[in-house]
Amino acid sequence: MPRREDLAELLDPAYTALLTVECQQGVVGTDSALPELAEAARTSGALVHVAHLVAAAHESGVQVLHAVAERRPDGRGANRNARLFRAAERLPVQQLSGSKAVRIAPPIEVADEDLIVRRLHGLSPIAGTDVDPLLRNLGCRTLLITGVSANVAIPNAVFDAVNLGYTVVVPRDAIAGVPADYTAAMVRNTLALVATVTTTREVLTAWKRPRRG
Repeated sequence: MPRREDLAELLDPAYTALLTVECQQGVVGTDSALPELAEAARTSGALVHVAHLVAAAHESGVQVLHAVAERRPDGRGANRNARLFRAAERLPVQQLSGSKAVRIAPPIEVADEDLIVRRLHGLSPIAGTDVDPLLRNLGCRTLLITGVSANVAIPNAVFDAVNLGYTVVVPRDAIAGVPADYTAAMVRNTLALVATVTTTREVLTAWKRPRRG
């Protein structure tokens, strides 16, 4: 874990953005298409931690982006080239554009200044979406990544962000996957190699610390 002073510099609000990944009602809400993942996000505290980070970002002037996965009712443009996509088509809850399922789930609160980036295809919240150009226009250097799932979308987001030149920070208690022990192993053996791994408490403390200059 980085020193608090280093983390505070790394997470300077002037150059930092917070990305929530698939924290939508149809994924982590009470009427989830993926109840096991939703349960993991709730019982682990990850969803509450994301909400705390979003609230602190709003107070600190850190830009928040919400990455939402959705599909058109006719499925036009959606992937079908992996088992995951084909299985999703058969789920009882569909992430349809404009539906309740693609709204950001409580207890996360969306502010007027937040940016919501929607994707109709693929596995990544970043590749093939507007996230990268938005971040560059905002002057972002450090990207704080939170949400679900540790199985697919989170590692995709981390790798894509690193490949694009961003410094990535992952609060390990603000992401979730299934089974629960897989998330810890994946963070320790994979994400820690390319990202700064920390905790929600450490991020909140960093945003409260006075900065040099």
